[in-house]
Parts: sequence; C-alpha cells; structure tokens
Amino acid sequence: MSVEPVPTPSAPPAAGPYSPAVRAGDWIVLAGQIALDPATGALAGGDAAAQTRRVLANLAAALGDCGASLRDVAKTTVFLTDLDDWVAVNAAYAEAFGDHRPARSTVQVAALPAGARVEIEAWAWLGPGR
Repeated sequence: MSVEPVPTPSAPPAAGPYSPAVRAGDWIVLAGQIALDPATGALAGGDAAAQTRRVLANLAAALGDCGASLRDVAKTTVFLTDLDDWVAVNAAYAEAFGDHRPARSTVQVAALPAGARVEIEAWAWLGPGR
C-alpha cells in the first residue's frame, strides 16, 4: 500500500511540514483542522460551537478535494482546550454529520495552534475503486 499526499486547495494549507490529507490505500487520512478561514488564513472567531462549524466545513472541503464527504468518515478525534465546551461542540458536530455517526474520541489538551478551542482529525473510507 502506498501513502500519497492529496492536494486540498479548498481547505486551509498546512501550517508545518505535513500533508493536510493523504490517501493510504482505500483510506483518506486528514490531519487535524482548526477553525482557520481558508480565504484569510486567520482563526475564525466565536465560541466553541462556531469554531466547530468552521473546523467541520474545513474537513468537508478537504474531503471534497479527495472525492469524499463527511458521510465517508469512519473515525474522528476531537481535541478541546476545555471539556466544558463539549456540549456546544457536540451539538455543532451533530448538525454537520446528521444521522451519520462515525466513531469518535474526544480529549482535552492544554493548548491548540493559533489559540483555537477545537481541532478535529478524521479518517474516511473510500473503498475499492474510488
């Protein structure tokens, strides 16, 4: 199995020496996204729910560039700087995923890049031939 970077021009660019998305066989693995506005590169303001909506829009854009969608996501990891934001983040997450329920882990971290409150990474299954 090869692992190849996938261009994601619709999502914010990587902030370091990594790929925002790679294809590994039938999987798309997305690096963590924070609430960066792809047009400006600035952190989107707002509370944790607003940041979560921006993060999930960034993930959806990157998935779209890879020929996938949020419905293809099998697993996410959510990083929060404050677990007290969990209810708001969970509500925004449910809005984005609808009735699709990927496996998920949520952890509290001391800090995130650019002062973000939320970061989410994802694994999406494309299956053979896609």
